[in-house]
Amino acid sequence: MYLYLKALHIIFIVTWFAGLFYMPRLLIYNTEAGDKPEETKKILQEQFGKMMKPLWFGITWPSAVLTLILGLLVMWKGGWLDSFRVQTWLHIKLLFVIFLYLYHFSLHILFKQQSKGIFNFSSQQLRVWNEVATIFLVAIVMLVVVKQNMSWAWGLTGLALFVILLMSAIKIYKAMRSR
Repeated sequence: MYLYLKALHIIFIVTWFAGLFYMPRLLIYNTEAGDKPEETKKILQEQFGKMMKPLWFGITWPSAVLTLILGLLVMWKGGWLDSFRVQTWLHIKLLFVIFLYLYHFSLHILFKQQSKGIFNFSSQQLRVWNEVATIFLVAIVMLVVVKQNMSWAWGLTGLALFVILLMSAIKIYKAMRSR
C-alpha cells in the first residue's frame, strides 16, 4: 500500500507543478494582452480567463490538495513520523513545501485579481515570479534524493548559483525581446 501511495503522491506533485508552471505564463500573457488594441485585448483576456479557470480549479488546486493528503499518508505509512525528529533534511524539505504552498496561494490571489481586471504587476515582474516554482522544485528534489549526503554549504551555494542563473536568463530574455 505504501508504494501505491508514494506513486500517487509523485503523480500529483507532477500535475501540481504543471499547473504552477503554466498558470504564471497565462498570467503573463493576460497582462501583456492589456497592451494590445481594445478589441484584441478583450478577445485575448477573455480567452486567457477561459484557460486559467479550468487549469486552476480543475488541475492545480485538486493536485495541491491531493499532494498534501498523500504526502501525509506517505509519511504515516512509511514510518517517517517515528524518525521525524532526527531527519533534518525532512524538516528543511517540509519548510520548502510550506513556502511552495504560500507561492500557490500567491498565484491564487493573482488569478483572482486578474479575473476582476486588476493587473498590479508587469509581465516582467510576473516572469520573475514564474521562476519561484522552479527554485522550489530543484531544492525539494535535491533534498529528497540526496538527503543527509548533501553538504549544506554546497547545497546552498548550488541553489544560490541556480537562482542567479535563472535571473540572468530572465534579464537576457528581456533584452532579446526589447530588440
